[in-house]
Amino acid sequence: DFPGSHLELLKERNIDLKGLIIKEKGKTFRWQGYYEDDFNEAHTVSTELNVFENFKPEIPQEYRDCDYLFLANIDPDLQREVLHQVKKAKFIVCDTMNYWITQKPESLKKVLAEVDAFMINESELRQFSGESNLLKAVKKVMGLGSDIVVVKRGDSGAAMFTGNSIFSLSAYPLEIIVDPTGAGDSFGGGFIGYVCRQDRIEEKVLRKAMVYGSAIASFNVGGFGTERLKDLKFEEIEKRYQEFKELTGF
Repeated sequence: DFPGSHLELLKERNIDLKGLIIKEKGKTFRWQGYYEDDFNEAHTVSTELNVFENFKPEIPQEYRDCDYLFLANIDPDLQREVLHQVKKAKFIVCDTMNYWITQKPESLKKVLAEVDAFMINESELRQFSGESNLLKAVKKVMGLGSDIVVVKRGDSGAAMFTGNSIFSLSAYPLEIIVDPTGAGDSFGGGFIGYVCRQDRIEEKVLRKAMVYGSAIASFNVGGFGTERLKDLKFEEIEKRYQEFKELTGF
């Protein structure tokens, strides 16, 4: 049920598909939900795990020595299986969603004990921590092991908390938002991609990574699915990065 054209799109962009597994008789993971008028909060209507229900990740041998690892939103038990196959990563980022916070909170806590940075949206952070105050929520989550917490705040931007600093970034002002689905994934990919390219885990690098992640996410919401990202040019990202600098400088 997954069109081959999507795979061709990835191949055309030199994305390595060695780790991709296709189950001929399975159905792709499916999430259905809706957003409030301001697009800040998603409400889940249904989550169908499908092929993920019995999936066991097998990381190709050539991937296991990677320096940077992004554990995108998936079952935290699967995230741990990946973690234990990729043993030498020097910087590990983890993302999650409300479904796993509700279904597997203890498994998620075990993941956080093994990662360097945790990404989560603001409402889910409050749900997971049981704290309504943002700072208290962050501190509680940090107590589980992650040294860095990145909070995705919708049209309020994003904030990064470390042991001794806070970095707050406004969102890029947009008049038209088509579909915010995948904005968090785009943000995470842009973030870890920039850190990987710089190959340095420093405060300055992480802050710039936040800007690049936000820039890519701001394009993502301008189309349905991958519509906008598939034609996105690097020059557009750089231009938006500079616009972010102008927006936030004083």
